[in-house]
Amino acid sequence: MDLQLLSNSPSYLLSTALIAVIALLILIIYFRIHAFISLILVSAITALATGIPIEKLVPTLTQNFGGTLASVALLVGQGAMIGKILEASGGASVLANTLINRFGPDRAPMALGVASMLFGFPIFFDAGLVVLMPIILSVAHRFGGSLLLYALPAAGGFAVMHAFVPPHPGPVAAAQFLGADIGMLLVVGFVIAIPTWYLGSYMFSIYSGKRLVIPTENNLFSSVQETKGPKPKFLTVLSVLLLPMLLISFNTGLSTLTAMGLVESTNILVQSLIILGQTPIALLITVMFCLIVFSRQFDKSSLQSLCEKSLAPICSVVLVTGAGGMFGGVLRASGIGDALAGALSDMGMPIILAAFTISACLRVAQGSATVALTTTAALISPAVAMSADLHGLDLCLIVIAIAGGATILSHFNDSGFWLVSRLFNMDEKTTLKTWTVMVTLLGTTAFLIAALLSILF
Repeated sequence: MDLQLLSNSPSYLLSTALIAVIALLILIIYFRIHAFISLILVSAITALATGIPIEKLVPTLTQNFGGTLASVALLVGQGAMIGKILEASGGASVLANTLINRFGPDRAPMALGVASMLFGFPIFFDAGLVVLMPIILSVAHRFGGSLLLYALPAAGGFAVMHAFVPPHPGPVAAAQFLGADIGMLLVVGFVIAIPTWYLGSYMFSIYSGKRLVIPTENNLFSSVQETKGPKPKFLTVLSVLLLPMLLISFNTGLSTLTAMGLVESTNILVQSLIILGQTPIALLITVMFCLIVFSRQFDKSSLQSLCEKSLAPICSVVLVTGAGGMFGGVLRASGIGDALAGALSDMGMPIILAAFTISACLRVAQGSATVALTTTAALISPAVAMSADLHGLDLCLIVIAIAGGATILSHFNDSGFWLVSRLFNMDEKTTLKTWTVMVTLLGTTAFLIAALLSILF
């Protein structure tokens, strides 16, 4: 049979995706081939096997690699600089000590989780986690034990806010497809995010932290000694963390209001604030702010040296994450997601269950939570429009169900999987046992809560 005809078969495409994931598991875990090489190799073979023309093979690989790299390199690079300066100045330990004094040593993981949920309201998952990493490591190093006990609650806090709460782009896009009210979704998403985080992230971190010991030493943020001089004040450190949060909130908030037609997009002030709130620009401003604030503590050469030292360890993080984005991009370009969506859309399930199932399958098949979320919302929007008995709360709960499905089973085709793996200094097998399980718990818990509320109300 002609490969082009065969590649249009949903069963063939889905089988190819499954074989590709299994091949990655074997190459990385059994043969111990570096993830960067394994991802490139499997991406190229998968592209050819799914009928992507030979002349488009390299452009498909490089475009998806470069697209992921463009955002990840800027975020991780600038975030690493901020983290290195905070760590060397003693600012990370100042903030960590303040959190511990307020919450108590036994509640340190919860304190980090609460802080990440607050910071995660306007900040994207990856940017927030990179900036907060030196604080996580400082707390973990002080109290000892597995890094998972402290890192997973923080990562889970950012994950639930990014997935379920406007003004993050995923829930906003789904709400626009389905006609859900953004204000109501914000309240519903936040109410569901809290128990979801507690059950799926905080409780799981306690369980996994006792069974898997991940060292607190980390090459990205802990390779320099703190200065012996006076440490920065708590408010100074807090201002460094709040600055990107404030700037990014301008972008996310005003972009949402503009999309709703409540703010004029041509207004110069609005455009300026949106530009300043773009995550790379916000982090760049924060880096410059750090250099100015800590110039009293370090001379120019020391600050330059700290920035230089922060970049060397992130090479693996950036390249492997980019390769993960490449693999996910190949799966999207092959049409695997469309084939899966078509196979699931006519199964006659209740709308909220269909929303979760389709989104989850798309997430597993092609890796991108955003693609899974927006594709599912577009697919089920006609059915939602024809259901006269759905009210405002129902629409919000369907959005949460879609977001829950788009959160689960992060694995090799998700660039976020590789970012967490490298930031937490975990191998691929351990990341599957921890991060993948945690986000699956988060997505499933959110869906179950949304489904229960849809029955009760």
